[in-house]
Amino acid sequence: MPLIEPIETAQAADPHDLARFRIEVREFLSNQLPDDIRAATRDGVPLGKPQSLRWHAILHKRGWLVPHWPVDAGGRGWDAMQRMVFDEEMCTHGAPELNSIMFDMIGPVLIRFGNAAQKAAFLPRIASGTQWWCQGYSEPNAGSDLAALSTRAVRRDNHYLVNGSKIWTSYAHHADWIFCLVRTDVEAKAQDGISFLLIDMKTPGITLRPIRGIHGWEGFNQVFFDDVEVPADNLVGTENRGWAVAKSLLEFERLKLARVGENKRRMERVRQLGWSETEMGVPLMHRPWFRKRFAELQMRLMALEANALRFVERAQRGEPIGAEVSMLKLRGSQLMQLWEALNVDALGPASLPFDAAAIVGKPHRLPVSAMSATALPRRFLSRGFTIAGGSSEVQRNILAKQVLGL
Repeated sequence: MPLIEPIETAQAADPHDLARFRIEVREFLSNQLPDDIRAATRDGVPLGKPQSLRWHAILHKRGWLVPHWPVDAGGRGWDAMQRMVFDEEMCTHGAPELNSIMFDMIGPVLIRFGNAAQKAAFLPRIASGTQWWCQGYSEPNAGSDLAALSTRAVRRDNHYLVNGSKIWTSYAHHADWIFCLVRTDVEAKAQDGISFLLIDMKTPGITLRPIRGIHGWEGFNQVFFDDVEVPADNLVGTENRGWAVAKSLLEFERLKLARVGENKRRMERVRQLGWSETEMGVPLMHRPWFRKRFAELQMRLMALEANALRFVERAQRGEPIGAEVSMLKLRGSQLMQLWEALNVDALGPASLPFDAAAIVGKPHRLPVSAMSATALPRRFLSRGFTIAGGSSEVQRNILAKQVLGL
């Protein structure tokens, strides 16, 4: 019996017929994507949690919230190519980016490493999009060097006592649960003394400190653990072997962080500005400086997509993706920044006003367009893309050592 009963969809196109499948996804988005969510995504305004949960429910009803999960875990068993097509259509036709921490990280980890009780307790809620998770990896002194983490978890009979803090924890203020890497053996080699724990965010001893960035959005937090009691049953895998669990996420995360669809979304936004904005009465698309930069970024995106397809095809054949997948994360994150920079330059002085209402999805107080109101916050936010998920410096070191043998 499957752990989660799959949701049936009437007359669904075969996702292996990619041309028909693209049409089906587009029709679904045209008919089912709520106007307020489409508008927020178009304007670059982050969704509130109620909007996200509403969109989760729509996708879950269709059976498309976790279609890449195995069928017996509540998914559809889509392969890497089907998922890539689906993600691209979602991005280029107005749908918001989904929370990969929930659907691409903790869900697959529990499917692979969780015990029967953990799967039964968590997977149905994650698969329905009703249980919100955040990731407790980075610490104030252990970001890129994650193995240097110092948050401690000491075993006390049937529970662990956790002390320490995590930082840059995305949307922890929305989260019901957090999955954490914690140090359970201070004598072992760094990677060998780490365990993987699931922690209820309502547990006494947990406090949050929001971190508001220069972009104005409150997406990051620091999470503090002060004598937090975590049931020993919430240990995933084996004690002191949590590094293997964490590493299992990295290859898929790098492939996902190519963000081809998200780059295409930004390209279309800039293309629209190229035709709507003018310079000396001439559309920017006819100005040499704009055409040159747009064409260069478009070619970079084409190269990124072609390269990503190589790794997708490798995954389709069941081959290991390998360390060279880091080049996708490196190039994809840089390209996101370059699109946002061109977006700001296309708007010129119109991008300068800071509209605090606009960045939280409220009506604009300034006489500027929706895109202008969020241009600079999105530009500032994009600066973090070359840090989050593994900095560009770390990606270059991985490529140099593991691929080039330097």
